[in-house]
Amino acid sequence: MLKNKFLLGGLVALLGILLYFMVFDGGSPGSADGLALTLSPQAYRQQVDAARAKKNEFLRTDTNSPLPDKASFTGLQYFKPDLSYRIVARLEPFADKTQKLVVRMSDGSEEVYDKFAHAVFSLNGEACRLLIVRLGDTYSILFRDATSGKETYGGGRYLELEPADMVENRAVLDFNKAYNPYCAYNPSYACPLPPAENTLPVAVQSGERYVAHD
Repeated sequence: MLKNKFLLGGLVALLGILLYFMVFDGGSPGSADGLALTLSPQAYRQQVDAARAKKNEFLRTDTNSPLPDKASFTGLQYFKPDLSYRIVARLEPFADKTQKLVVRMSDGSEEVYDKFAHAVFSLNGEACRLLIVRLGDTYSILFRDATSGKETYGGGRYLELEPADMVENRAVLDFNKAYNPYCAYNPSYACPLPPAENTLPVAVQSGERYVAHD
């Protein structure tokens, strides 16, 4: 998603990082209904840690980094990689492909997204349902959960889905990839806020954490 004001110049530079971060399935030995799922926990942790290190390097050194004080940046905070937060959801596509969602931005403005589908799944023993939206070629979930405003950013987190993650009305949701918007680190950015329906009743202790700075 990363649809923040003043960010367009940084999208190209960040694209490689996002693609690297999303492709965790290289060499995975198994699949379910066309979706690669079987991963070695050790190999998975190594891949996640490498992707996170690459993102930290971008934020620390790149001119397109949103951080106002790169010199004092010591790295993002994360939950430990956990394969139990990498799940398969059932997709419920919209019969009407023209349905739109008006998304409020953190600066009070609005943007319009396409409604793509609902993802239905079970997490930590709870039945969950999240709306997937599309903007151009980007499929995203904007969500809050029981950690929001406590262990994670109060404005919610984002999860991106690649088309390869969605096969035959099923999708891989990997919450280890959940990340904070740029406005969490720099108020000059305007970020999409999750719709009310995308508030999960469970604590998603996975992905990027948030430590507030004065």
